[in-house]
Amino acid sequence: MRVSREAAAESKSRVVRVASKMIRERGVDAASIADVMQAAGMTHGGFYKHFDSKSDVVRAAVRFAFDDVVQRFDRRKAENGEAAAVATYVAEYLSQEHIAQPGIGCPVAALGADAGRHSDWLSGEFAAGAEELIERVSKPMGNSSHDKRSARAAAIRTLTQLVGAVVIARAVGSGPLRDEILAAHVDGLSPNTEAQFS
Repeated sequence: MRVSREAAAESKSRVVRVASKMIRERGVDAASIADVMQAAGMTHGGFYKHFDSKSDVVRAAVRFAFDDVVQRFDRRKAENGEAAAVATYVAEYLSQEHIAQPGIGCPVAALGADAGRHSDWLSGEFAAGAEELIERVSKPMGNSSHDKRSARAAAIRTLTQLVGAVVIARAVGSGPLRDEILAAHVDGLSPNTEAQFS
């Protein structure tokens, strides 16, 4: 029996969602095709009906992860305004929940090192996703090119500080040092965020 296009599209989407969570939890190399397909409730052989290779599904999974973060940001911006969306983004990024659940968090903090190791085929997706995050966190204070460059530089600094804080907080494990790392960045980023993005 032939599978309908809608069912095939849903199966492919399910594989991408599962792969996106699994590679953020385990890393690219440790998330096998067999594990992804099993977690998606499908057979290993069905993988090649949807993708040509593991790199194809990883690129789609990374794109999905960035899209998820961007869509959440855009929803909050529409509901509460830009400054509130940025403040919520920073607060959630530095939360214990984000530290504990890399599978549903930022792909940069979860997969940045992997992207560097696989830059020949993964850097394009990461660059596109990072640009979307920078665009959302960046708010020019005026219309001049200098103001736009300054806002972009501030957004890049904020994002790299957030990523660094999460990577180190995850690396040191639970305990007082993790709490101290997060608190230092919450205290350090909150006033700057207000100044840069309000």
